Amino acid sequence: MIILNTNTLNFITKYQLFKNDTIQQMQLQHRLDLVDSFQIRQGMRVLEVGCGQGDTTMALADAVGIHGSITAIDIASPDYGAPFTLGQAAELIKNSSLGERIQFRFETNFMDFEPEAVYDAVVLSHCSWYFKNPQDLLAYFHKIKLVAKRICFAEWDLDFTSITQRAHFCAASILALYSNLTEDDGNIQNLFHKKQIEVFLHDAGFEVIQNTVVNASYLQDGQWEQDYANSIRSDFSKAPPMLQVLANSYYELMNADAEHQSSLNSFVLCARPSN
Repeated sequence: MIILNTNTLNFITKYQLFKNDTIQQMQLQHRLDLVDSFQIRQGMRVLEVGCGQGDTTMALADAVGIHGSITAIDIASPDYGAPFTLGQAAELIKNSSLGERIQFRFETNFMDFEPEAVYDAVVLSHCSWYFKNPQDLLAYFHKIKLVAKRICFAEWDLDFTSITQRAHFCAASILALYSNLTEDDGNIQNLFHKKQIEVFLHDAGFEVIQNTVVNASYLQDGQWEQDYANSIRSDFSKAPPMLQVLANSYYELMNADAEHQSSLNSFVLCARPSN
């Protein structure tokens, strides 16, 4: 179990959130590290696209301070999610002292969203793998250029640096194959490598000003993805033979060393319009 750092402990004490929830504490710590790498400052107006249950939203709200604001949107319904729905998670956050800095808007497609003014930053944190069509993500980047001074992007880093992260890589690959096989609405539809995101940003008229990696190896996400991948293994019996062979190879690698596994890290790209 990871030891929580001072920033995380101070956040929990200050806002009285997740005092007895060790899983959320670990998730929070990573989000605080991500927001620190985004260089979000007090007084900023920030739009978060794909806010989910608000893990990053809270860290952003803390960073912008009492004079800043966060608009957090998600295309999903407030009834979506488990063990807490998006709506339940948002209500918990809104009832904290962070709440007055945050406006949640669910069932909101960013492409239909019309901001009142230009944002200091638009944040997409661990939401790109949900995109079924890569061109939709590129379209988001084009629109972000019109409504923000900067884009801050974070996602799992496929360039794993430790063999203990291989299982998470394999699980994600299996689930991406599964989405292609079944056309389901799972969390993983496309696995974007950071080089692909850099190309998309360039094509949308951005220049990357920061490229860094944030440690996420201590998180539980890799194990969660592995458990889910193993639960649907039998479904690949219906896949074409070549896809079965590929999936089985990933499964063997994923389950090779169950006792020594860790999550992938996160990569962060920050970019500004190039013209």
